[in-house]
Amino acid sequence: MAVPKRKTSKQRKNKRRASSYRLNKATVVECPNCHEMKLPHRVCPSCGHYAGKEIVTEAE
Repeated sequence: MAVPKRKTSKQRKNKRRASSYRLNKATVVECPNCHEMKLPHRVCPSCGHYAGKEIVTEAE
């Protein structure tokens, strides 16, 4: 059975843990109707369109 020769230092242990400790970039796509940036698979907040249809009507 393999046994470590030395104790793993706190710095080495924390370096290994830090590789997955970051925020992922938000994915944004261009709205085909108004060309504003929006989150994918969601209604566009500026024009209210989704999948080529007007979902939210703009209040005048």
